[in-house]
Amino acid sequence: MKKLTLLRHAKSSWDDSVSRDFDRPLNDKGKRACAAVGKFIAENAITFDQILASPAVRVIETLEHIEEESGASFEPEWDRRIYLASSATLLDVLRGANADADHVLMAGHNPGLEDLIFDLVPDDGSSDARAAAEEKYPTAALAEMSLNISEWADIAESCGTLDRFTRPRDLDTELGPDYV
Repeated sequence: MKKLTLLRHAKSSWDDSVSRDFDRPLNDKGKRACAAVGKFIAENAITFDQILASPAVRVIETLEHIEEESGASFEPEWDRRIYLASSATLLDVLRGANADADHVLMAGHNPGLEDLIFDLVPDDGSSDARAAAEEKYPTAALAEMSLNISEWADIAESCGTLDRFTRPRDLDTELGPDYV
């Protein structure tokens, strides 16, 4: 059994005068969401054996702010393939995860992360977490899954269950419902 947590980057700024989407930084609300998620990670003693992340500025800043608030020490592996990737590409990246990593955090972007949830977790109609993810996978949300695999190389569609789906607004009401 492996664990996979997906983290969508926090809300970024469209007001910043960067020339590329890749370089967009977080806005203030995104930073507040990171603080809430970091506290949640600390309070629930969530740890990761490996972190695979898009090198986009908004993902880097998301992880930095969450790391600071959680008190954890993150050592992400930056993988350009994760930037705006499809679910199929994300599956390929995960197949290359460290064999000894039991819990992987993947930090990236939508719609790929959202699609990955739906590819990994079959819809049996009984999961409140999956229904919440179907409604919307907002920025800075965490999707925690158990995967019925012993090796990352074996990850495939319908091998998981969505154990918990945590949105920033679940942690701090001031971060929703207009938070996207």
